[in-house]
Amino acid sequence: MTDASQLVVVCGLPGVGKTTVAETVADRLDAGLVRTDVVRKELFPDPGYTAAESRRTYEAVFDRADALLADDGVAVLDGPFRRTARRERARAVADRRGAAFDLLRVACEERVAKRRIRAREDDASDADVEVYDHLRAEFEPADDPIVVDNSGDLDATLARVGELF
Repeated sequence: MTDASQLVVVCGLPGVGKTTVAETVADRLDAGLVRTDVVRKELFPDPGYTAAESRRTYEAVFDRADALLADDGVAVLDGPFRRTARRERARAVADRRGAAFDLLRVACEERVAKRRIRAREDDASDADVEVYDHLRAEFEPADDPIVVDNSGDLDATLARVGELF
């Protein structure tokens, strides 16, 4: 639990465990959780994953983060955030509200992530292995993120999150 306004962006490729980590961070910080996958489907029930949809999705995510940060709130954003500009936009939202900002990148061995993607059922994410490969090629490096490696077992990942938040 935190006593100050805070924004945590949980980013990474599909299948690495972003949502598991983001949900854990949100629980630990008693924060509102905003998932890009969920917001996209609220805005676009049958998404085409176009650049215009992505812009509108992220704008809505930033608006929700801003609302959660009002009055010293805490927000956790869960999404790929593959572009530096989107990560910087999130930082700007935090700065405008005087909130602490953390960028947490969830990493995972490729074979593990792809196995998880193939095993997904009833998830808000539509990302498949092809999307993973596409996003991996486009993922812009992040400056000094906190890294959580989720290649191993869940207990180790949750312990790492517990050390950080």
